[in-house]
Amino acid sequence: MDFRPTPIGDLVLRRRRIPQVPDRDIYEVKLGDDFLMSSLFHEAEHQLAKLGLAALESDNLDVVVGGLGLGYTAVSALEDARVSSLVVVEYLEGVIEWHRNGLVPLGEKLTNDSRCCLEHANFFALSRNTEQSFESKYPEKTYDAILLDIDHTPTNVLHQTNSRFYTEDGLAELARHLKPAGVFALWADGLPETFFTERLAKVFASAESHIIEFGNPIVGGTSTGAVYVARNQ
Repeated sequence: MDFRPTPIGDLVLRRRRIPQVPDRDIYEVKLGDDFLMSSLFHEAEHQLAKLGLAALESDNLDVVVGGLGLGYTAVSALEDARVSSLVVVEYLEGVIEWHRNGLVPLGEKLTNDSRCCLEHANFFALSRNTEQSFESKYPEKTYDAILLDIDHTPTNVLHQTNSRFYTEDGLAELARHLKPAGVFALWADGLPETFFTERLAKVFASAESHIIEFGNPIVGGTSTGAVYVARNQ
């Protein structure tokens, strides 16, 4: 459906059908050799938003989603009526264009929601800049929740420059973008890694991990993802 070169690899959007789910269109995003997202699997993205926002007790939530993909985390966040603003930070401009041009199923839902803003920027660079928010219009803004779904895991990243974010220093910079009781939640492929939960606990007041299981019709049985949830004071 779309192909374009980017500084970090060729970006591809494709739609296909598979024998295991013959009556359903499957949308897939690839970056170089990496599969970034499939509409066949989105339970972990939904749980990222659900678990991250469930850790908050306040209303009128200001939320950041790092990574747009096919939009599942962002749409799930908007299903929480407490969310008053949502900025989705996406490095690949083509992904934003897919949503604005209606090439992906959830694009219209996101672009028609007045609470939602799609920001073309590098999430990791914005996180490192503690003097500037994630929104160019509101440079001094802080957030109730930051939900991140970009890399495969803290140790399996799409680009080596992302690795610094997952260090104690990088996470401490991210924490400064949060309100005092704010929440950082992260999706990762596979089972939670104890070392990373422990690292989060060194930076935040509390940290926990959740195992997310979902059906996998391609290989049969279930597959596993992880959601980490860390909270400030």
